[in-house]
Amino acid sequence: MRALRILLIVTIVLGGLFVIADRVAVGFAEDEAADRLKTNEGLSSTPDVSIKGFPFLTQVVGGELDEVQVGIKDYEADTSGATNGTDAAVPAKIRIDDLTAQMRGVAFSGDYSSAKAASATGTATISYAELLKAAKAEPVDVATGVTAQVVGLSDGGNGKIKVEVEATVLGTKLPRPVSVLSSVSVKGDKVVVNADSLPNLGVQLAEDKVRLITDFQQKIDGLPGGIKLDKVEAAPKGVDIDVKGSDVSLVG
Repeated sequence: MRALRILLIVTIVLGGLFVIADRVAVGFAEDEAADRLKTNEGLSSTPDVSIKGFPFLTQVVGGELDEVQVGIKDYEADTSGATNGTDAAVPAKIRIDDLTAQMRGVAFSGDYSSAKAASATGTATISYAELLKAAKAEPVDVATGVTAQVVGLSDGGNGKIKVEVEATVLGTKLPRPVSVLSSVSVKGDKVVVNADSLPNLGVQLAEDKVRLITDFQQKIDGLPGGIKLDKVEAAPKGVDIDVKGSDVSLVG
């Protein structure tokens, strides 16, 4: 009986030491991955990297991690700008808030210089103020004596974006911005905003002329590891985006 108690105590102690060693190892790996991701993606701040699953050391022996979660607070994505019927200059970058990605089946090389996830899903948000940069340009001459521009984006409820348009007709600015509810969608690598109905700018205008102002799109490229846009929905603080990808590079 005494020998059994000693064996039990030794087993518990060794188990505890293994857990401690496992947690120390995973913490070191998370810090190393975060530093490399920051360097590879040219990030201004170190991202959060969390390696899921226990034990970590047995995953390392197998050469593949079950899941790695990456969080980036402010990510500047590349963009070729907006398409809104004007030739005005557009921003080369767009800031994405709270980009979080869950990467599954992460295989890594023997020297840990590269790591690739079999699949990845995630979420992010683009604020209305940031998206407005794609829509807002110099006032557009939509017809003789009529100029207009988008001056505000906000939550319109029920998954719609409220687009506010300011217009000047024959030299007189309308007393207040005209608002219209718009739908938002993803088409390839673009977030697209289209008015459900067209605003009355005080004069009769052809639909294509009005849509030069109300409708716009923002290309978003160069997301971490090659993940792509999947879905988008209007939300209180901006547009919420779902992203996904396969064979996504985490490191290297």
